[in-house]
Amino acid sequence: MLCISKWHLFDKLEIETHCRVFFSGTSSQRRLQGDRVRRRAAQREDMHCCQMRISAMRLMWSVSVLVLLQPGVLGARRFRGGRNSQPRRVPYRDRGDTTESFSLDFTAVEENMDNFMTQVKNLAQSLYPCSAQKLDDDMKLHFLENTSVTCNDGSPAGYYIKESKGSKRWLIFLEGGWYCFNKESCNSRYETMRRLMSSTKWPSTKTGTGILSPLPEENPHWWNANIVFIPYCSSDVWSGISPKTNESDYAFMGSLIIKEVVKELLTKGLDVAKVLLLAGSSAGGTGVLLNVDAVAELLAEQGYSSIQVRGLSDSGWFVDNQQYHCTDCIDTLSCAPTEAIKRGLKYWGGVVPESCRQAYEGEEWNCFFGYRVFPTIKRPVFVVQWLFDEAQLTVDNIHLTGQPMQEGQWNYIQELGLQLRNTLKDVPAMFAPACLSHEIITRSYWLDVQVKGTSLPRALHCWDRSFADSSRHGGGKNGSRGCPMHLMDSCPWPHCNPTCPTMRDQYSGQEMSSMQFLMHMGFDVPAMAKQQGMDPGKLLGILSNGS
Repeated sequence: MLCISKWHLFDKLEIETHCRVFFSGTSSQRRLQGDRVRRRAAQREDMHCCQMRISAMRLMWSVSVLVLLQPGVLGARRFRGGRNSQPRRVPYRDRGDTTESFSLDFTAVEENMDNFMTQVKNLAQSLYPCSAQKLDDDMKLHFLENTSVTCNDGSPAGYYIKESKGSKRWLIFLEGGWYCFNKESCNSRYETMRRLMSSTKWPSTKTGTGILSPLPEENPHWWNANIVFIPYCSSDVWSGISPKTNESDYAFMGSLIIKEVVKELLTKGLDVAKVLLLAGSSAGGTGVLLNVDAVAELLAEQGYSSIQVRGLSDSGWFVDNQQYHCTDCIDTLSCAPTEAIKRGLKYWGGVVPESCRQAYEGEEWNCFFGYRVFPTIKRPVFVVQWLFDEAQLTVDNIHLTGQPMQEGQWNYIQELGLQLRNTLKDVPAMFAPACLSHEIITRSYWLDVQVKGTSLPRALHCWDRSFADSSRHGGGKNGSRGCPMHLMDSCPWPHCNPTCPTMRDQYSGQEMSSMQFLMHMGFDVPAMAKQQGMDPGKLLGILSNGS
């Protein structure tokens, strides 16, 4: 029942069938099964709403009695089925782990029995009277009431929200999408990527995926949280505070947009939140690093210092390294990262965290690079970063054109992987697969990628649980026994991790095997295997293990 949304609409055999696929099926099998379940739920919900919801209410009361009679059961079961017992590419999801995602927060049993019983009563009251109203999983668009806080072109900024009544966990996601740094690059961006500079054509609803998904089979631990998606329309890496004026062509108000959204959410239930996770990918991931402390400070100023603010930065940990080929700073993709940020920071009227500004006074551009700003951040942040990030390679002028790579390019990519490892080694909570990709937490395959046998959702759950066990920044470096959260691949090649996302040939669109990919990258696997007197498959296994 805990692996299926709207489980009250199904009989025992149907639930067992779904859960069997959920726990042991492939990613595609889980998605197909999820589609079947949702179709059946839609067909049955109107007819059986009242009867089945009353049954659900009775079941919840039964659960509460069982918990009261056996207070040690939940804790005893939480770590059943360690990583060695998991099939590859299946996310860790034993029954004990449902404490963070089911509508009843069972962690309250350990901390406060009265709170747990209150949740049971609230659920019972919410089930009466019965309603045939269908659940709507889409996020709804809301424009900011403060119309002075705008997108680049002066159109109103806004956010999408899916509320989860009764949940005290909130996830605010910052969208990514590069940036522009002067009038010319911004004009070009407005012509080619207007959605990232204007709200005039935003859709009224948005469907969440990955960690934003409302489906437990896709989002095991956050599916039942309040989900907020803030579209990126400021082109300033979420750092600007400058309005559009008669003298300026564009507004750059990314930092103010975040603060204004948080203020509005306080009227929608955020005021009673327990945890707020500020997440983001790419430029949004960098935006998390720049704004997580500011969000916590804003809530404290508003009288809500008890809300635990944390950060989740995905693919926003860039390094200010030397480009493979130095080029003129003409556009976003060719300009060296340091030069683009220096120009942009001035053009945007951008701001950085005060503690980082003091550390790099006069050279505040340093604060846009993860390894420099991270030591100055006060709130805990979980960092997710591909060791061979495609966006980083793009700005470094390494372009994967479909032709075999030159030796110099291959060496440069390996060196980049080493640099990223060195900058991440002291981050307490992190997930760094040796894959060639960009962004992950909103991708459907985020369940499948593993580092040392642990999936990203599992690592994030371990990080969540660490706060109940430790008051230190980010918890322990490696998490509790059997629950790791400091995970970095040791194998040295792009895509040497067998759970990396599937690579496709850029021309044919066909999937590439690990051997085909390495050969595409200019690495002659058969020749080296022959030289070593071994089978090419065995050599691939050795490479994947970092030998």
